[in-house]
Amino acid sequence: MILKSEVKVTSLEQLLELLWTDYTELNPSVKNVFQLFSAANEKVVNDHVAFRTFNYPEMNIDVLSQTFLKFGYEYKDDYHFEEKKLYAKHFEHQNPLLPKIFISELLTEKFPKLVQDILQKLRTQISPSFLKRSDLCTAGRPWNTSHQDYLTLKEHSEYAAWMSAYGLRVNHFTVLINELKKFSTITEVNNLLKKNGHQLNTSGGEIKGTAADFLEQSSTLAYNAQVPFSDGTFTIPACYYEFAYRHPLKSGKLFQGFVAKSADKIFESTNKGQ
Repeated sequence: MILKSEVKVTSLEQLLELLWTDYTELNPSVKNVFQLFSAANEKVVNDHVAFRTFNYPEMNIDVLSQTFLKFGYEYKDDYHFEEKKLYAKHFEHQNPLLPKIFISELLTEKFPKLVQDILQKLRTQISPSFLKRSDLCTAGRPWNTSHQDYLTLKEHSEYAAWMSAYGLRVNHFTVLINELKKFSTITEVNNLLKKNGHQLNTSGGEIKGTAADFLEQSSTLAYNAQVPFSDGTFTIPACYYEFAYRHPLKSGKLFQGFVAKSADKIFESTNKGQ
């Protein structure tokens, strides 16, 4: 198990700070990216924060979203990823400068019995007290598992393997490029990252989406982390940093949703690490 000490969440500001701290503690390398913008006197605004989970009723999207709904978020749209066997929803706050929340879940019943058996083995270890935590979305891994099971899951679903290793934690934060002053395009941001040694996810191209989709996205490959398993400690991909440029609709307002075909490729940022 990799359980974090419980934090009683009493405000949205506290929750968002907790999420950022957890994200940067798991992968200190993301701070290097943040500092690239800080060094350019940029104020980073987060477009969205993403989470992964299983579709079990005790820990599915509806469960993880409760804390965000409590603090003023509202459901906006849902998304289907047939190939990866995922379902997702996104939520928005009335304050447009607060990050959107994107939560996806693995459709566990769509996988072979071997995968389902491994996941059920994890599920049976979850205690009722864990599920009552107010910081559930960042509580950590409530089960013991082996690296061998991780590798078996990865053959069928990188997403399932990632969840088995990390449990409930932030998967990634996203920089809203529209709020930057010195970087006006996603290409400029990508060039900054590559110039400073950060590897990009090139699945589907460095830039996913076009102006015609009203959303352009890119991301680093996941940064590696050392994770303890029952059969040893291994270095595996953890979190990544995403970047989004939103284009205006005919109304003049920026598009606020997500594009499933692009998100599908963004998911692959954790297929391998750097």
